[in-house]
Order: sequence, then C-alpha cells, then structure tokens
Amino acid sequence: MLIFVATKVKLMSAYQEQSDIQSSLVNEEECALILHNDFNTFEHVIHCLINIMGHEPLQAEQCAFIVHYKGKCTIKKGKFETLNPFHKILSQQGLTVSINQ
Repeated sequence: MLIFVATKVKLMSAYQEQSDIQSSLVNEEECALILHNDFNTFEHVIHCLINIMGHEPLQAEQCAFIVHYKGKCTIKKGKFETLNPFHKILSQQGLTVSINQ
C-alpha cells in the first residue's frame, strides 16, 4: 500500500511538472493577431490600424486590402499577453480579430 501511494505521488508530481512546462511554453509561443473580413469601411479599418496598432498609413492600407480580398491578414505577431489587449481594443472598435498560435 505504501509503495502504491508513493508511486502515485511521483506520477502526479511528474504530471504536474509536465503540465507546468507545457503551460509556460504556450505562454512563450509566438501568436498572431489576425484581422478578419467584416463590414467595416476601409477608412475605419485603416484608422484603427494606425491609431491602435501603430501601423504606418501605407502598411495599414495594405492590410485593409489584404483583408478585403483574402478574408484575413496577420496584423501583429508576439506573445499572447502582448496581443490580448490589442484584441480587446480592436474588438471594441467593431473589428473582427482573433489570436492564433
């Protein structure tokens, strides 16, 4: 009985360590903030990309055209923690965005 309990504790400890390592890797993995095609005007999308994302006007215009013709465009890459505030702000502005790993 004592051997079984000790083995179970070791397995649970090893599983917890593996789980902690995996969750830290997920947090460190590079993610992509994706802008999807929607009903917004070019002007609104470009305005948001310039003022919220810090894009240059030409870059924002190119992203708007890519979204219009291809349906989606990666607008920023980075850690989830970095992208999540941008996701929230852009969503509040009526843009459809997602964070993909």
